[in-house]
Amino acid sequence: MPEAPLHWQKSSFSGGGGDTNCLEIAGTPTTLHLRESDTPATILSPTPTALSALLAVVRNVP
Repeated sequence: MPEAPLHWQKSSFSGGGGDTNCLEIAGTPTTLHLRESDTPATILSPTPTALSALLAVVRNVP
């Protein structure tokens, strides 16, 4: 059975106005996928532990 296509959403921080350089996310019931809009073929699918660690670091950047 083929996988359903991912439905990508732009980050609310991308600024709008047709800006094409932003972070996009797509989710399945078990995985969150991340990609940069200007390189859509490169998709990151971190484990929940790795994503949690990344978010902890990003939150602490001054």
